[in-house]
Amino acid sequence: MTLRPICEPVELPLGASVIAERVVSAVDAPASGQFLHFHDVSELVLFGRVEGAFIADGRKHPLSDDAVAFSPSMRHHDFALAPGRKDWALIQIDPYIVESLAHQPSLSRLNRPFCAMPDAASRRRIEVLGDWLIDVAGTDPFDPLIGRIVELLLCQIAAAPEVAGSEATSDATQVERLLPAVEQLRRDPSAAISLENAAASCNLSPAYFSRRFKRVFGMNFTDYARVYRLHLAARRIATSGASLSEIAYGLGFSSPSHFSARFHERFGMTPRQYRRTAQAR
Repeated sequence: MTLRPICEPVELPLGASVIAERVVSAVDAPASGQFLHFHDVSELVLFGRVEGAFIADGRKHPLSDDAVAFSPSMRHHDFALAPGRKDWALIQIDPYIVESLAHQPSLSRLNRPFCAMPDAASRRRIEVLGDWLIDVAGTDPFDPLIGRIVELLLCQIAAAPEVAGSEATSDATQVERLLPAVEQLRRDPSAAISLENAAASCNLSPAYFSRRFKRVFGMNFTDYARVYRLHLAARRIATSGASLSEIAYGLGFSSPSHFSARFHERFGMTPRQYRRTAQAR
C-alpha cells in the first residue's frame, strides 16, 4: 500500500525513459486534493478500481473502473478521485518517445490529453503490457525492451474508445495566462518567488493575479508553491538517497522541522515514514 499522490512534479532518473509502478490506496483513503499541474514527462494512468474525474484542457472526463487517462508533456491536468480504495498503474514517459509516435496519423490522439475505456480484449492486453512494463522498469530501468513495451501500450490506448468529457469551469481554460509563474517555480523550486514577481512574469497586477490564480488553481500562489515543493520532495525522498535535511533545504524550506510538519499535513505521514514506505514497496 502507498499513500503517494497520483501526480506530482517528476524527475526521470538520468538515462531512464520511464517510471512505472503500481499504486494502491487504503480502504479509508480520503478524496484527492486539487492540484492542477503539468510536468515534462508524458503521463499514462491505467486504473483498476476508481471513481472520480480526469480534468484537462478545460474538459472534465468521468473515471470509472478500468478507465485509462493520458496527458502529454507540459499539458495541465488534474484528478479528482472519490474517497475509498483505489488502484492504478502510473506510467510516466520520456516525452520524446511519445512525440515520435504521435506523428503517425493513427496515433495523433497522443498529441492531447484524453480519457478512454478499452473493451474487454484490449483491457486484457493493456493489463499484461502494464504489468510487464512495471516489472522490466523496476528490474532494469535502462533495458532497451522498455521502449518497445511503451510503444505497444500507447498503440492500444490510442485505439480505445474515448470517454466524452463535459466542459469544466471556464476558468480552467485560462490557465495558460498564469503558466509563466508556474514555469518560474518549476525552473527553480528552491527560490523564494514573491507574489509581485509571479504577477510580473504574467504581466498582471499582484491583486488581479492573486484573484485569478486562486480561481483557476483552487489555491493561492503561495500555497501552490508549497504544495509543488512538497510533491517534488516526495519524489526525491522515494527515488534518491539524499538526506531529508538536504531535500528540505534544497527546496527552500526554512528548516527540516518546518518541512516535516508541512509534509505530514499534506501526505498524512512524516518524510521518514514516507521513505520507509517507499523502500518497502
